[in-house]
Amino acid sequence: MTGSLVVVGTGPGKADLMTPATRAALNRATDLVGYGPYLDRVPAIRADQCRHASDNRVELDRARHALELAAAGRQVVVVSGGDPGVFAMAAAVFEAVEAGDPAWRTLDIKVEPGVTAMLAAAAEVGAPLGGDFCAISLSDNLKGWTTIERRLAAAAEGDFVIALYNPASKARPHQLGQAFDLLRKLKDAATPVLFVRAAGTAEAKVVATTLGAADASVADMRTLVIIGASTTRQVGRWIYTPRSERRT
Repeated sequence: MTGSLVVVGTGPGKADLMTPATRAALNRATDLVGYGPYLDRVPAIRADQCRHASDNRVELDRARHALELAAAGRQVVVVSGGDPGVFAMAAAVFEAVEAGDPAWRTLDIKVEPGVTAMLAAAAEVGAPLGGDFCAISLSDNLKGWTTIERRLAAAAEGDFVIALYNPASKARPHQLGQAFDLLRKLKDAATPVLFVRAAGTAEAKVVATTLGAADASVADMRTLVIIGASTTRQVGRWIYTPRSERRT
């Protein structure tokens, strides 16, 4: 097969947070495949480039379409936001490869790393991910809520900093509040909580509070929520988690 497929992330928003490797892949592409708003972040490069936009909830269909294009000899780039390997299109592409045409396994497929939302959100406030941390998506579209609760409890008991992706949507308005209720039983009420909306963009907004006072209604799907560990603390206007568990 002469085609290729590269999965890229455009970063969290600002054009200068897109990696040079991603820009190079976009420049080489004959076809760009992705969720419409993410494709809109990519400026027009050449008149002969084809764009294939689709809805947010058809990741597997999008991945199959991209693989079909690559199998037909096209130079395809699948566009995600953030990092394509974090709750994004890279996993969908390989899921489609596993279940699809065996010939797809011989395609030239690459993944270019990007700047994910949790890194951009952390940079807005200092270094809250400076110690051990984990990332959990609150979306139960592809996994059960009981699984999410089990993982939240395990992260709290392990004293990880927790970055919450997909904290709220119109279809899931109550889950972040349920997550906070669970965590309040396991973590100190004074634990720092950060709501970072539109991280990595000119519209970035930070709300810093505590687990005891956190209001779930602050968050929407553009918000990344960071819940600190027992060592997370504030220094001036910055919030960080020390690398060492020993207090200095």
